[in-house]
Amino acid sequence: MTDHPRIPLAGVLGHPVAHSRSPALHGYWLRRYGLKGHYIPIDVAPADLPHVLRTLPQMGFVGVNVTIPHKEAILQIADIITDRAALIGAANTVIFRKDGKIHADNTDGTGFMANLRQYATLWDPSAGPAAVLGAGGAARAVIAALIEAGVPEIRLANRTRPRADALRADFGAKVVVHEWNMAGLMIEDCATLVNTTSLGMTGKPPLHLNMERLSPDTLVTDLVYTPLKTQFLLEAEARGCFTVDGLGMLLHQGAPGFERWFGQRPEVDEATRQAVLSA
Repeated sequence: MTDHPRIPLAGVLGHPVAHSRSPALHGYWLRRYGLKGHYIPIDVAPADLPHVLRTLPQMGFVGVNVTIPHKEAILQIADIITDRAALIGAANTVIFRKDGKIHADNTDGTGFMANLRQYATLWDPSAGPAAVLGAGGAARAVIAALIEAGVPEIRLANRTRPRADALRADFGAKVVVHEWNMAGLMIEDCATLVNTTSLGMTGKPPLHLNMERLSPDTLVTDLVYTPLKTQFLLEAEARGCFTVDGLGMLLHQGAPGFERWFGQRPEVDEATRQAVLSA
C-alpha cells in the first residue's frame, strides 16, 4: 500500500456561515501557490461547538477560522490563548497543534488596521474620537486596535447596553458608552465611524442610523462585506465621507492563519481581492 501524506484541511466555523467568503479566499491562495489542502465552511450550532472543535483534528484539520457567534466561546475551549486574544476577549483563528492542544489567536484587529492603512492612506487615528457600533467579538478587536493606534476616545453603542458596559470595564476610560437610540448623536465630530454589527448584512435586518450629524471628514468603514457596499456605506458616501468596505479586513486577517496552516505567507493584493469578489 502506498503511504500518502495527509492533506491538510482548514475551514471557517460559524452559524450561519454560508455567506462567508473565506473559502473563496483560502481556495484562491491554495491554487495560487500550488499547495495541497482544502478549506471549507462548517456551520456549527453553539451547543455543538466544543465537541466539533475537539473532533476536527482527528479528521485531518490543522486549524480553523472562527466567526459569529463563536469568537468569544472559543476562549472557553482553547488550551492556549495568545495575549492579544485574551486582551480582546475573543478569537478568530485556531491552530490545532501536533501535541493535541488547541491554540487560539485573534487577527481581526491587525486585519482591520491593515485594511484602513491600505485603502485610507490619509487617515489619522489621532484626529478625533471614533464611534463604534456593536459590542461583540469583532468590536473588541476593533476597539483594541483603535486604542493602540492612538484614537483619543471610543464612543460605543450597542443594542444591549450591558455588553457595551462590559467593554468599557475591560478597556478603560477611553471607552464612553452611549445608548443605542442615541447613536445618531454620538457620531457628531467623530473622525472615524465603524459598524461592527451584522446589521445590514445580506439576510440580516438593516442598520438604521441617523447620519444628519455625520461630518463629511469622517472615515466610515463597515465590517460587513456581503453586500460589499452596504446601505450604511452608501449613506455615508452621500454625505461626502470617505468609506472603506469590510472585504479587505477579511483578506488581511486571513493571511496569518493561512501561513500557519499551509506554510506559505500569502500576499494580499488586488488580484486576491478580485478573485474573492468574482467567486
